[in-house]
Amino acid sequence: MKVYLAGRIRGRANYFEVFAAAADDLRKQGFEVFNPAAANLEGAPLNKIMAYLLPYLCLEAEAIALLPGWWRSGGARIEYLLARYLGLKIIKL
Repeated sequence: MKVYLAGRIRGRANYFEVFAAAADDLRKQGFEVFNPAAANLEGAPLNKIMAYLLPYLCLEAEAIALLPGWWRSGGARIEYLLARYLGLKIIKL
């Protein structure tokens, strides 16, 4: 199953490690994981970041995995609502 990993990035000092650990755990469970923190988009304008990330959620993902504290991120809230709207499986980590 293809899973999109969502959570807070901006303002979180260790986001890369948090996302990487969660992605590794999900992969060990047999999921194919899209990790947006590994996309190397630091410094890009927000509209470009979302334009890059959302197509995977819309076209490829079968589920969204939500990191603890995901609701503190505006982007993750958008991703969650879109995933719900699309009928994707919701996985709370």
